[in-house]
Amino acid sequence: MQKIDKSKPVLVTGANGYLASWLVKRLLEAGITVHAAVRDPDNNKKNGHLRAIAAATQGTIRFFQADLLQKGSYDMAMQGCELVFHTASPFFSSAKDPQKELIDPAVKGTENVLQAALLTSSVKRVVLTSSCAAIYTDAIDSVNASNGILTEKVWNSTASLNYQPYNYSKTLAEKKAWEVAGRQSHFDLVTINPSLILGPPLNPNDTSSESFKLLKQLGDGSMKRGIPRVGLGLVDVRDVAEAHFQAGFSPNASGRYITSGHNTDLLEIARMLLPKYGTKFPLPKSAVPKWLLMLIGPIANKILTRRFIQNNVDIPWKADNAKIRRELGVTFRPMKETMEDAFQALVDRDVFVA
Repeated sequence: MQKIDKSKPVLVTGANGYLASWLVKRLLEAGITVHAAVRDPDNNKKNGHLRAIAAATQGTIRFFQADLLQKGSYDMAMQGCELVFHTASPFFSSAKDPQKELIDPAVKGTENVLQAALLTSSVKRVVLTSSCAAIYTDAIDSVNASNGILTEKVWNSTASLNYQPYNYSKTLAEKKAWEVAGRQSHFDLVTINPSLILGPPLNPNDTSSESFKLLKQLGDGSMKRGIPRVGLGLVDVRDVAEAHFQAGFSPNASGRYITSGHNTDLLEIARMLLPKYGTKFPLPKSAVPKWLLMLIGPIANKILTRRFIQNNVDIPWKADNAKIRRELGVTFRPMKETMEDAFQALVDRDVFVA
């Protein structure tokens, strides 16, 4: 049990990221001093929105230069902090060199942050942004799980460097975190394991995250003839930020927390947009048959391997979010609200022409 002093600064790694920005906003609104660790503190295009939020709230923000792969990089930013949020980690579905682009930054970055926490006497708790990707690789894994549903007890055992390397990176990074945490009693570790995160961005200059690639494909017509019915989970970025906040400051928070608002699939996600945007944008209205995907998928998109199609298309995905609702009091927005707010953000930025 850890009671965190809100008068002390809090460290957020990768503070200008899509999720981290909402977390920083939540902290600043609570009047907390945020130590924001970023690659380039002087880059106003990436950091300006955080400065603007700080100026409009009771909180204070201080920027620190840091690099995931540089040992000791977080030492200065961590000074005086009782609470550390480690959100920084690469997220993209296609990598030319998965080891260099995904595995090393995720695992070594996590190890560097936790080693810095070990050397910083003030640190009491580290909240790690993990992922449901550390719990499963394919939707079929939830079908094969006990009672057909994913829980915090499940670990991803099917991803590899050659298949779903992003999931593999998140699995290795979280396992490394628990390994380091298990060897000491200086701080406790809590992990937040979100499913697919969607919702509006706080930085108007950045709609480049992997989540927004999906939204762009929904609106630009590239999927108008149909979308693969891939089973997955969905959660609003604002709810994930709140989950982090509660995990940081709730004394009894412990272990892993599945943070997923909805058991769904890509077709249902797309259909959420139809009532408001269906007449203006070429949104998909139907599913691409699995047999057709097996024929053309590998040719159309290298991610759509036959193994991926077999294990994800028309396969239901289920995860149990009871623990985070019960222990941290986290609630989840309706999927329609999440989708419309996220899509409208792209419309407002003229990402595609109606």
